[in-house]
Amino acid sequence: MPHTVALFAAASGDQGPGSTIRIVLVASLLGAALLAWFLLRGYRNDDDND
Repeated sequence: MPHTVALFAAASGDQGPGSTIRIVLVASLLGAALLAWFLLRGYRNDDDND
């Protein structure tokens, strides 16, 4: 287990803004998908409630 921690510490050291940009991109894609689902569910026809 200590070897895994050392490996992650070495891999995460000083890589620039890449991880931040990746997190922002994934969060924005998830937000866009959630927004699309929220907006498009109002256009669904509910004919079962007649």
